[in-house]
Amino acid sequence: MKQTFFISTLLLALVSCGNTKQQTAPEAETDTLVNNKEASLVYFTKDISPEGLVNIYKALEVTPSGRVAVKISTGESEKSNHLRPELIKDLVQQVNGTLVECNTAYEGSRSNTASHRAEIAKRGYEAVAHVDIMDEEGEIQIPVKDDKWIKYDIVGSHIQNYDYMINLAHFKGHAMGGFGGVLKNASIGVGSQNGKAYIHSAGKTQDWHQMWQNLPEGWAESPENNTPFIESMAAAAQAVHDYFKGKEGIVYISVMNNISIDCDCDGNPHEPTIQDIGIAASLDPVALDKFCLDQVMNLPHTDGNDNQALLERINQRHGTRIVFRAEENGLGTTQYQVVNMDK
Repeated sequence: MKQTFFISTLLLALVSCGNTKQQTAPEAETDTLVNNKEASLVYFTKDISPEGLVNIYKALEVTPSGRVAVKISTGESEKSNHLRPELIKDLVQQVNGTLVECNTAYEGSRSNTASHRAEIAKRGYEAVAHVDIMDEEGEIQIPVKDDKWIKYDIVGSHIQNYDYMINLAHFKGHAMGGFGGVLKNASIGVGSQNGKAYIHSAGKTQDWHQMWQNLPEGWAESPENNTPFIESMAAAAQAVHDYFKGKEGIVYISVMNNISIDCDCDGNPHEPTIQDIGIAASLDPVALDKFCLDQVMNLPHTDGNDNQALLERINQRHGTRIVFRAEENGLGTTQYQVVNMDK
């Protein structure tokens, strides 16, 4: 299969995040994938464990200030491939964080606050930390820089209760976006129920029932239909980034395990066909998603590692467009250097 993953030639400056600082790669520990001074650092470890997650967060050399939100996906069912409480517990408690979520924009177990809270309790997240459904009491609009499709981002009103965010994503496939990483976790994930509909419809509606009713057959496979959605996600991710940049900061972590073609919003996902890769972290969400994409794209086809289904889904949905649109808008850069934590 021809892989339509294009390498951008745009080189943009590093993005600073609140109290985070521009980092210089330690020479002895850095694998330089892109030899450019404007490349962002991406930290990587194969150690997918509570200790590995804490260590890679510490490598970012940031100190969270104020009230800390840790954005995760709590998963649609026990069968979903969401990050488990036992994996994230040490990190969340170390930063004295609150786990944050928003209600979903489809009929399912998390489409209203009452059932969503029941699912959260069932999965054991309440034993880790307090869990806040940010759109439980309404929503607010925050500004976007890229208003080609959406004129603002609609997020849960409780976002105002936090000063700092750790965007803790599970990297995987997605039925409509092609893949989901930190950019999706910041956009769709932080969006309220109406905000999710607004992004999915590229600004046409905030009614999620209407959104699904009006989607034509083959919508996600059509470039003219799906690209506006992808670019709307990029715009919304930038809105959330800028919101926390204007407060105390935001950092990004992506766990590459249990990688299926399906999202954690799928209650009965396809079995993973790719072996666990590791954990990556960065101050730059564009560089981080690009790094994770490259890991999947460059996997050798071996027993236990079959990336073809995921690559086909990403290509059919034009999923890589999100990183390049975000780069064009100045959110970050697709150029990165890797700091291998395991060396």
